[in-house]
Amino acid sequence: MSKKRIALVGTPNAGKTALFNALTRSHQRTANYSGVTVESAEADLALPGGEVCSLVDLPGAYSLRPYTEDEGVLTRSLIGQGYDGMILVADATQPERSIRFMLEVLDSTSIPCVIALNMMDLAESRGFRFDLSRLETEGGVPVVSCSALRKTGLKPVLHLLEKAIAGPRREKHVFFPPPEVNETPEQSSRRILEFYKRADSIKKAVLIRSGDPDTRSRKIDRVVLHPVWGLVVLVAILGLTFQLMFNLAQVPMDLIEGAVSGLQEWVNHLEIPILARSFLADGVLAGVGGTLVFLPQILILFSMILLLEDVGFMARAVFILDHLMGKVGLHGRAFLPLLSSYACAVPGIMATRTMEERRDRILTTWIIPLTTCSARLPVYALLISAFIPNIEVLGGLKLQGLVMLGLYAAGLLSALILGAILKKLLFKKGRPPLLIELPSYKRPSFRSLLKGLLYRARLFLVRVGTVILVLSILIWGLLSFPRAGDGSALPIESTYAGRIGKTLEPALSPLGFDWRIGMALVPTFAAREVMVSTLATVYAVEERNEAGESADLGEILRKEWGVATGLSLLVWFIFAPMCLSTLATVRRELQGTKHAVFMTLYLFALAYGASWATFSLVSRWVR
Repeated sequence: MSKKRIALVGTPNAGKTALFNALTRSHQRTANYSGVTVESAEADLALPGGEVCSLVDLPGAYSLRPYTEDEGVLTRSLIGQGYDGMILVADATQPERSIRFMLEVLDSTSIPCVIALNMMDLAESRGFRFDLSRLETEGGVPVVSCSALRKTGLKPVLHLLEKAIAGPRREKHVFFPPPEVNETPEQSSRRILEFYKRADSIKKAVLIRSGDPDTRSRKIDRVVLHPVWGLVVLVAILGLTFQLMFNLAQVPMDLIEGAVSGLQEWVNHLEIPILARSFLADGVLAGVGGTLVFLPQILILFSMILLLEDVGFMARAVFILDHLMGKVGLHGRAFLPLLSSYACAVPGIMATRTMEERRDRILTTWIIPLTTCSARLPVYALLISAFIPNIEVLGGLKLQGLVMLGLYAAGLLSALILGAILKKLLFKKGRPPLLIELPSYKRPSFRSLLKGLLYRARLFLVRVGTVILVLSILIWGLLSFPRAGDGSALPIESTYAGRIGKTLEPALSPLGFDWRIGMALVPTFAAREVMVSTLATVYAVEERNEAGESADLGEILRKEWGVATGLSLLVWFIFAPMCLSTLATVRRELQGTKHAVFMTLYLFALAYGASWATFSLVSRWVR
């Protein structure tokens, strides 16, 4: 017998995903801007009677008349997929918007429903008072006041939901007048106006007392939304993040590196065949450990992002950058997909569904790979630590953190410049205005922050333990075979990997890349961060062949490469073509292979040209 399916529906910022987490103990992320749930998430929901249902977290939307792709997902899902029940999440601090959306959903469906009036604790602290029995009468469905973050009112929601889905299908209420035959635009406008009047009359009847305005948020926004000081605040926050990444993370990184080195030393003293020792020490530990060491920096980056989401700053960042992005022809909503891409380009591309115009979706998708996804972070960190001294500059700020900030800024600036060029060449139509809700500033939930960090850590560790482990073993095999007739190792240039690298070397030598770098670039099309584990394996095997011991990877690169080569490779990764999973997402979301092919070609051309220019210029200045 299949599980009953329960739809979780609500407007952006209503706390829908927080309620999803609380009801299912899921780790789905919560954020204070629209479009964070670009696809429906699903998890088991246990009802009080013991029945286990499937709770589906549908995208947030302001209306069932879709203007964006994520609103279309919600509308099609509710009307066509036959849910057995529905939890409709309403924001108690925004009663006018919430009641309008609630009436539209109840008008359009006959799904058994419970209304969860969320954030009631915050609404009451601001002075809002509701007549819940009147709201139940007007909507024809039970209403429960709750707080998803504080986990209050959740049991009544489940009890009433269980009762609702056990009963008959709900009769539709007619809040929205049906369209007339051959309706004129004037009649349509009149019909919509009647609905708004009806919704407003219900709001007045339900709302006993309106809350006081959120003066605290307004005072903060006088600085944060200022055209000059707002940018200063944004840059200062980003600068602080990167300083923490290189200074606060150093101790745990040293501990991880020491632990991996200790394991390698222990393996090297095992009385097992030399090839088996090499496999464990150079294939598994060098490859996986070379990437795992950057976990502290990744967690610091995401802790800042999650913290800013929780307090409500991210929507302000969209507003701050809308004017700047408008100068180059990009829509302000492009910032949300670009921001999501700092974690991974795949959810960033999917987040373009929040954009109304298809041309804006295409343009934003084309430039998303230029943002610095977290997979590049280990590569950046390795190269910066190897070639950039961590000296103090600008009043105590460290140079390595500033360089990392510069790399992130270079990616974003390149995306904006390319967006402006493509806009003028291919998308000459004017952009629609930005309409975005600015949520109130909220005290961050450290429980939610910890869950988000654990979720990110788990994703990273799973990737290290699967994709990177498999590729590291594959690369070790290519570096270790074929063997000589007596079973001894051949010179590394004679291995399969060496032959691949030697084949690529003539094309890459103008960039300052030797065969080792060329060979290491190949698996980055599966995962960018594999560059680090590949170099770790390459030099671990080579050092062992020559000296019988391994050395620190950063020291090896500093000795083997010049500064020009290191900086050229850094620039390569600003523009490098994206991984295969991103290409597959582009093909699916834009419904065409041509977009993926175009993006691969232009990114490869940018990466090659920029790396060549960097190597040529730096080679002249630095010997």
